[in-house]
Amino acid sequence: MSKMKGQLGEDYAADWLEFHGFCILARNYYSRYGEIDIIAENSQYIVFVEVKTREQGAMVSPLEAVTKGKQKKLWITAQQYLVAHPSKLQPRFDLAAVTSVRGKLYGLEYYPNAFGI
Repeated sequence: MSKMKGQLGEDYAADWLEFHGFCILARNYYSRYGEIDIIAENSQYIVFVEVKTREQGAMVSPLEAVTKGKQKKLWITAQQYLVAHPSKLQPRFDLAAVTSVRGKLYGLEYYPNAFGI
């Protein structure tokens, strides 16, 4: 997948989150352990969102693409974010699965609390 398609998928997911009442706090938040695509909040949760953009019919599903190793890196990076930006909201790890068809974005499936550490 091209970096450009990945960025378009992240943009699509950020727009979806805002439409559903979330405020985007950060995009592409980096630490030495990894990167979180989107950090957002609503009145209940601070969510750390991994965005996976896949061509329709891809061999690996977006859920399978977030391995235990990737989950651990996300968790450590989220901890670092929360140390630097304390929040009283409940943290949650979500997955936004963006589907493309022949290179054009087609839809999004959103998985709240997609994985727990």
